[in-house]
Amino acid sequence: MKEVAPVLVIGYGNPARGDDAVGPVLAERLEQWLTDSAHVDIEVLTDFQLNIEHVLDLAGRRRVLLIDASAGGQSPFECVRVEPESDDSHTTHAVSPRGLLATYARLTSHTPPRTELLCVPGRSFELGAPMSEEARRDVEQAWRFLRQWCEQAMTESIDHA
Repeated sequence: MKEVAPVLVIGYGNPARGDDAVGPVLAERLEQWLTDSAHVDIEVLTDFQLNIEHVLDLAGRRRVLLIDASAGGQSPFECVRVEPESDDSHTTHAVSPRGLLATYARLTSHTPPRTELLCVPGRSFELGAPMSEEARRDVEQAWRFLRQWCEQAMTESIDHA
């Protein structure tokens, strides 16, 4: 069985809906950066939204970072800790970050990995629209933070090895 990377980053959103592309854009950029630097302690996933199936992706992780655009929110970005909280999202197609962690805890009887949500505010979510200039500027700031977050997470995973 393949060993699971201790750190997982999931960037989600719809690249065809303007600023909703923030999560996938940052995840793809991170994937390239990790490839160029030969880091193997971090796995990167992209998706249109969090789904119940992502519960399986949390297994065996120490830290998780979710990246999404937010309608509103603090510019240039905010990163907040996510705690498990039951909601009805597990019964729908898309799952909330808190609902995902609560479902993980319920299904596995384990505490979910430390999880944070990196949100970049979005202003334009129309189908076919490009990412707004404001979101592009905020993504650049979030990118610097994301690299620092990964460096810290990799250091922690080495310390726990």
